[in-house]
Amino acid sequence: MDAFDAAYGKALAAGGAEAEVDTAASVLAASGDAWSGVAGETARRVLRECAARGWAEPDLLRMVDRELTARHRRAATALPGGARGAPRTADDLAAFATRERLDRFSAAVLAVDVLCLYGRLPRITALAAPRDTPRTDTESKALGRIRALLAKAESTGFPEEAEALSAKAQHLMARHSIDEALVAGGSAGGPGARRIGVDRPYEGAKALLLDAVAEANRCQSVWSADFGFSTVVGHATDLDAVELLYTSLLVQADRALHRGASRSRDFRESFLIAYAARIRERLTAAAAEETAGYGAPGLLPVLASRDLAVRTETKRLFPSTTTSRLKGRDPEGWRHGHSAADEATFHRP
Repeated sequence: MDAFDAAYGKALAAGGAEAEVDTAASVLAASGDAWSGVAGETARRVLRECAARGWAEPDLLRMVDRELTARHRRAATALPGGARGAPRTADDLAAFATRERLDRFSAAVLAVDVLCLYGRLPRITALAAPRDTPRTDTESKALGRIRALLAKAESTGFPEEAEALSAKAQHLMARHSIDEALVAGGSAGGPGARRIGVDRPYEGAKALLLDAVAEANRCQSVWSADFGFSTVVGHATDLDAVELLYTSLLVQADRALHRGASRSRDFRESFLIAYAARIRERLTAAAAEETAGYGAPGLLPVLASRDLAVRTETKRLFPSTTTSRLKGRDPEGWRHGHSAADEATFHRP
């Protein structure tokens, strides 16, 4: 193990250069039948170091998806251990090699590539582990209804039906959030944070869409452009709503974007920027409508207290942020994106 650790250290210092990676892989492959266990011990150490720098295992896998190949991703999931001691065994890497029909050296190269990527990652904002609080029956039913509505909105070929289904989902989200706020009374359960992937291409426009969904659902979003994710800060109910709705709106946007002839990159980016801007307007209006129509005494002070808690937690996690602006360069793409957002609009059905 010491020999492989040293060889891996040199590969890491060389920035994952091919020659050094090959050398480390050769040392690992030469470990005989114990090679998978040797890789596992190093992987456990590397993952502990990553956790100390703020990286959770899903974040690491997202970086593999972003920077390496699909086969690297499968190798990464075969590595034993994990930041929280994932229950995998040292034999998984050997089993991966068998499944992929790879010789030991080729599988070792993939593992060393992944570990070099992990080792180069900088320190990021550490998030508290998610609270393992079971949902109540009411929460589970509400989320189930919201998921079902959004799934129908994604699958229908009729814009008017998608509009009505998405609208009902947003109103249910707002109502569920208000119910949860009134039950908590502003006194229990502070805000948390969740990282949500923002994939290539057109990451800026997609981050803008996520920010629009977060803002309408009483959350704040901070985009980490170099790492392909945004950190969304909010209360648990609202974080669930943001993740569900953002994913659904991406599906709907993609379907509208690829309807008809192939378009230029400027068209597609302008489309998504306009789509995000219009969605922000519509979601904000829908949330305000639901709040205004609720009529519960003392609601506004409770919501204001929760909003302040979210802003305070965001500032604590990210004391220094910058604002970026995106501008669409294709007028036709902008018009089509605006129109597509109207098709996924959020009026009360």
